[in-house]
Amino acid sequence: MNIEPRIAAIHQDMIRWRRDIHAHPELGFEEERTAAIVAEKLREFGCEVTTGIAKTGVVGTIRVGNSPASVGLRADMDCLPMQETNTFAHASKHPGRMHACGHDGHTTMLLGAAKYLAETRNFQGTVHLIFQPAEEGGGGGRVMVEEGLFQKFPCDAIFAMHNRPSLPVGQFAIRPGPMLAGGCRFEIRIKGKGAHGARPETGIDPVLVAAHIVGAAQTIVSRTTSPHEPVVVSFTQIHAGDAYNVIPERAVLRGTIRCYSNAVREQVTTALARVAREVAAAFGAEAEPDIRPGYPPLVNDAKEAAFMADVAVSLVGEENVQRNGPRVMGSEDFSYMLEAVPGAFILSGQGGGHSGTLGGCELHNPGYDFNDDLLPLGATLFARVVEAKLAPKSA
Repeated sequence: MNIEPRIAAIHQDMIRWRRDIHAHPELGFEEERTAAIVAEKLREFGCEVTTGIAKTGVVGTIRVGNSPASVGLRADMDCLPMQETNTFAHASKHPGRMHACGHDGHTTMLLGAAKYLAETRNFQGTVHLIFQPAEEGGGGGRVMVEEGLFQKFPCDAIFAMHNRPSLPVGQFAIRPGPMLAGGCRFEIRIKGKGAHGARPETGIDPVLVAAHIVGAAQTIVSRTTSPHEPVVVSFTQIHAGDAYNVIPERAVLRGTIRCYSNAVREQVTTALARVAREVAAAFGAEAEPDIRPGYPPLVNDAKEAAFMADVAVSLVGEENVQRNGPRVMGSEDFSYMLEAVPGAFILSGQGGGHSGTLGGCELHNPGYDFNDDLLPLGATLFARVVEAKLAPKSA
């Protein structure tokens, strides 16, 4: 791996930064300590620093020369509301909060790149180092855009990366166009008529109605959308009743929709609402769907995806970069930034877990830990993206 020597030299520093952040996880829009650490280090490196964007977001800026060209690099800072099961020294010190998605590593890689770029200044133009709050469901990326991120910090292009368990360290995956799914969360409230469990004919069973809605909704995927458009409709909760011998008055279904285009998302949400209401009506019950759009699909600009892949190839070789990697049904709110500015999102191999061996746990697992071996490679990729995108023009 072609890791920048100056970044390799601060690997142990980055490990300390990362493990400190891991031990003190903070939820979305509550990243006060993390944001303060980020801002302090950026100032120490010599960056211009702006705080308080989307409450806890931080932007560091480095300007070199008079070129109007600019590029943005983004990392996320928040943790998940879950209990960590790891017992190593840097495990979470806050019960019910955990860095189970690697945002501690993403933040650290961008800090490593910031230190290198501020010291070497081997580019012409402006780089904005964007540390985003609340990626895990809070939509911090959307809030930053709505608060004028790209008006205050114009970017010709923007780039981000995410660790990928099961992909070996030293490998990358990217693709042009849709890469991560957009999503919705839904709740369907069903009103029937309560009755004694021994006399179902006197009531309208909302549990039975719920079961039929779950089954009928799967025909949205199989018979309403194109087989060329991947769609997931998952019911993840059914709540009804309190007694074994009582048919309840009400039932509630909850779940998620995932797909790769806003048009398909609209088609599926409209169909789900129709199916819920009409299936319920067929039983004499009522259904009230509440479908809330989540993050839009993450769509890489084709030109910028090819550019980022080229930079990755310069570090690890063509054989270790998937230029047309697999799409992922997970969602990412970097999608809001990509709707506003062309750019690309890449997956970087994390190996299997803390030890770096393959076969470790996936993201959002209580035993997850970011692989520190990835830190200098990720920081180098960020740095090389800036140096390639803002390379001085020949006279």
